[in-house]
Amino acid sequence: MRPLIDNIVSVIKKRGGKMELEEFRKLILKTRDSLFESVDTLMELVIASGLPIDIEGEEVILKTCFCPWREETFCVVDIETNGSVPNRSQIIEIGAIKWRNGEIIDRFESFAACSYLPYQISEITGINPEDLEGAPPLEKMLPRFKTFLGDALFVAHNVSFDYNFISHSFERFGLGVLGNRRLCTIELARRTIEAERYGLGHLNIALDINTLVHHRAFADAITATKVLEIGLKNVPETIVTTEELIDFTKMPVKKAKLLARSG
Repeated sequence: MRPLIDNIVSVIKKRGGKMELEEFRKLILKTRDSLFESVDTLMELVIASGLPIDIEGEEVILKTCFCPWREETFCVVDIETNGSVPNRSQIIEIGAIKWRNGEIIDRFESFAACSYLPYQISEITGINPEDLEGAPPLEKMLPRFKTFLGDALFVAHNVSFDYNFISHSFERFGLGVLGNRRLCTIELARRTIEAERYGLGHLNIALDINTLVHHRAFADAITATKVLEIGLKNVPETIVTTEELIDFTKMPVKKAKLLARSG
């Protein structure tokens, strides 16, 4: 499913953000993993994944190619886990903030039940086994988070870790692959903020954010939201849409900084 979603994004972006519905169906047929998967089923799975597409009449539109980033809904996410490898570990906490145009519009915070919590994880996070007693199991917490996330832009500090861990967890519990477009606040900060280091803890102090708690999901989501907000203030005016913003965070750092200085 991941190759299909990545291919859809690549092709639609090359076509200016939209393509004919019939062409879209042919793209799905060409990319599908199994001959037993129907086009209609795969279309439903792609839409359910959180990929921000709309079907308008006979056209398929990637909404992030047209939505001004100033109007985008950013969902800033942080997770705590009991290990670093999704196949052998699990999420123990998710914290997320929905942010749009300078305002927090919604929030999500939940522990997840866990039968094994290594001592070193408790030392780092301050989460103890007692904190997880009575917490919902992942199979009940994750659908709630998926509904909360919707097709918002997925944002995190070192986004690959949080995004891939959550996507793996979704698949594990039959929720499908995560298809939301994503943005990394580390990469945004490297292109828009001058700092000695770009770890969340360092930026928390260097930018006078001063969130008191560190290595807890919701607190770190608050800090990452502040980093996002500060970084966005320095994005050049030539960057208009959400997809242009995503592409800006993937530019070579020197090129992006030159673009930012030139306006």
